[in-house]
Amino acid sequence: MAAPRRAASRNCQTVFYSSCTILHSHQLCTRFQFLHIGEAVKGVAAMVCWALRRAAQVRVHLARKASGVCRGPEHQASGARPTAPEPAARGAPGALGGTVELLGKSYPQDGYSNLSRKVLSRVGRNLHNRPHHPLWLIKERVKQHFYSRYVARSGTPLFSVYDDLSPVVTTWQNFDSLLVPADHPSRKKGDSYYLNATHMLRAHTSAHQWDLLRAGLDAFLVVGDVYRRDQIDAQHHPVFHQLEAVRLFSRHQLFAGVKDGENLQLFEQSSRSARKQETHTLEATKLVEFDLKQTLTRLMTHLFGDGLDIRWVDCYFPFTHPSFEMEISFHGEWLEILGCGVMEQQLVNSAGAEDQIGWAFGLGLERLAMVLYDIPDIRLFWSEDERFLKQFCVQDINQKVKFQPLSKYPAVINDISFWLPRENYTENDFYDLVRTIGGDLVEKVDLIDKFEHPKTHRTSHCYRITYRHMERTMSQREVGRVHQAVQEAAVRLLGVEGRF
Repeated sequence: MAAPRRAASRNCQTVFYSSCTILHSHQLCTRFQFLHIGEAVKGVAAMVCWALRRAAQVRVHLARKASGVCRGPEHQASGARPTAPEPAARGAPGALGGTVELLGKSYPQDGYSNLSRKVLSRVGRNLHNRPHHPLWLIKERVKQHFYSRYVARSGTPLFSVYDDLSPVVTTWQNFDSLLVPADHPSRKKGDSYYLNATHMLRAHTSAHQWDLLRAGLDAFLVVGDVYRRDQIDAQHHPVFHQLEAVRLFSRHQLFAGVKDGENLQLFEQSSRSARKQETHTLEATKLVEFDLKQTLTRLMTHLFGDGLDIRWVDCYFPFTHPSFEMEISFHGEWLEILGCGVMEQQLVNSAGAEDQIGWAFGLGLERLAMVLYDIPDIRLFWSEDERFLKQFCVQDINQKVKFQPLSKYPAVINDISFWLPRENYTENDFYDLVRTIGGDLVEKVDLIDKFEHPKTHRTSHCYRITYRHMERTMSQREVGRVHQAVQEAAVRLLGVEGRF
């Protein structure tokens, strides 16, 4: 599970599971052999390749399911990736009655369709799989830790890794399979990106959890790009990346080594409390919770070093209970790093693992990279500027890197104010419009004033848009053309009445 994107919204969508296209096991082993991961990892290369071969059957299973086999109630197949290089998306987003072709599949548009060209242009970029990108470095460091630390009795890695699953999922995968309530805010068009009423760009990698459990996996990592409509500032972007992990335990695995463990049980019928689910024994819950927190403490120590102060905050996620957020003390302040918890047994049971109990956690790669490498602006992850990228071309993935800031070009600030339409307006609609037109020229957008007319009761919003190019100085005239396009599009597409 993962930390929510908005700190103020504790019960919003969370990180869980990412993605991976189907590659043959020998191709994955070859990819691994060419990674610059340092001498420490080479000793486990053979084990990694074995694990990847072991996962091949699971990938074939998932590929077949993605081609059209239903996974559960109202669960339609998700999009597959193209077999030949081509643009990720075609068609006119938002045109009712039209279609959008994305990753080799066509999706009819309807009243739910709300994808912008800007967001569609990010699909298929897969920054987490781009060698020497900072997100790739974080992913590889986590993989290295799990491959070397958690080994099965056979001497092979315990965790399988999936990092290229299609980001197109069904609403059943993204919400229903994870027990997200029908009235949960995350289902609204203002929060998520929909291709149509039944398909969407995943809002969290947790959308793949049910499928992987159903395929028979009991320990895995998943990494991928996820999509959410959100505010515009240096910490938020509509496309970001998550890394998730799940581990299930049988009764024998969980109680092995525990005194009188043979007399302990995983399940019981009791009542739900803040400490456990109604179907779990307290002993089983506490052991799973202990293993989860120990696993995460080791991971953070691997990433940040010894002497790290950690605290756990109780929270709520629809698919775990009890649930926690992990915070670390870094440079004198507490930072929320990830979300985690004991998996809801209803979810585990529905995926066919009724005799097991487990934990899950998820984290945002951008958040970790910004903290570890001191990267100040989330837009930098999409930069092609060699001054940025070359700083992460290291021979050893564990080598310490401190980002050296690029010359910061001056900002150009423009305000826009308008009367809102009587209905069907959300702030995220405006943020999406600004992103679509201004792209990465827009550093942030702040709502600086709200006004309600005392007689007409109409509401006016005033936004301050900060424009700043990452690689050169922009003139007010150049920015003025972009800003005018924003004004005109807001009137035409959002139905606002301009006050400019």
